[in-house]
Amino acid sequence: MATVINSSVQQFQACIDACNKCMQACEECLTSCLKEADVQARTHCINILRDCADICAMAAQWMSRGSTYAKQFCQLCATICDACAAECAKFQDTHCQECANVCRQCAEECRKMSS
Repeated sequence: MATVINSSVQQFQACIDACNKCMQACEECLTSCLKEADVQARTHCINILRDCADICAMAAQWMSRGSTYAKQFCQLCATICDACAAECAKFQDTHCQECANVCRQCAEECRKMSS
C-alpha cells in the first residue's frame, strides 16, 4: 500500500503495514483465546498478545509521523513480536498458529526497518 498523504514515510510503509496487520491479528487472537475452554492456561499468551498489539499500533504511529525514535522503537517491537510468536506457537488452534506467523513477519519487517 502507498502512503496516505506524506511520501516522506514511504521507506517505512512495508513495516507500517506489517505492524497494523500484526496489531489486528493479535487483537483477533486475544478475543479468540478468551473464548477457549483452557483460557486459564493462556493467561501469559493473552497478556503478551495485548503487549504486542499495543506496541505494533504505536510503532505504526511513530513511523507514520517520521519519529526520530522510530527505529529504536521498532527494535523493541521486533523483540515483543518474536516473544508473542513463540507464545502463540505453543497452542495448536488455528488462530494462535496464524497469529504466530503474522507476528514473525512483523518482527522481520521491524528488524529490516531498524537496521
